[in-house]
Amino acid sequence: MAKIDKSSRIPAYVQLMDLLIAQIEKGELAEGEKIPSERELCDMHEISRATVRQAVHELEKDGYLLIYKGKGSYVADRSLKQEMSGIYGFTASMKSLDKTVSTKLVDFSEVECDSRLARKMQCEEGTKVYRFTRVRYADNEPMLIVTTHLPCFRFPDFDATKLVSGSLYAMMREIHGVNFTRARETLKSVSVRSDEAELLQVQAGAPGMKIDRYTYEKEQLVEYAFGIARGDKFQYHIELK
Repeated sequence: MAKIDKSSRIPAYVQLMDLLIAQIEKGELAEGEKIPSERELCDMHEISRATVRQAVHELEKDGYLLIYKGKGSYVADRSLKQEMSGIYGFTASMKSLDKTVSTKLVDFSEVECDSRLARKMQCEEGTKVYRFTRVRYADNEPMLIVTTHLPCFRFPDFDATKLVSGSLYAMMREIHGVNFTRARETLKSVSVRSDEAELLQVQAGAPGMKIDRYTYEKEQLVEYAFGIARGDKFQYHIELK
């Protein structure tokens, strides 16, 4: 077992953090598993309880551990990293993390844009759009609720049944010939509402991330969507160039 080098200039609590992170990333400490107690870590590494406590609390801040008063510290579920360096979709992002993706279609309808939706869709009032809400799952765990709007004139004979078994963006590309050129997205921290909490299987008031997206083909808007992602599961990684 790796030991803490007390002669090192690296603080002992940082060394302990590195050791525990290495065990987590190698799978030696699994998600949901209780780590050794403060006393056990003190004895194993011959360090003070204050040192152990500092390391554990720093790991909690970094999302590696969950601390339950009176019960101990447990390895947290790892956040799902959503890459934002290009036009991405949930299906492709999750598959890149070796997650099994599934979808529940909550509703699907054809509606006419009122003034508010027309502004967002950048079209005239009365324009017909498809509106549908889906819950997206990774390894059978709900991660995201998203409500999508597509202009009917751009997607004739849209097959809603394919939304459950495949990727929306793949459908848009392969069936309807969409050539995505850019997307604009805004993120906002929110509390999950009770209706959203039921679908996401979290408590009402839990942290969430509200996502608004506008996707374009040249200068034509082809998608307006808004969604709520679980704050305890999602991590957004933005690459700036």
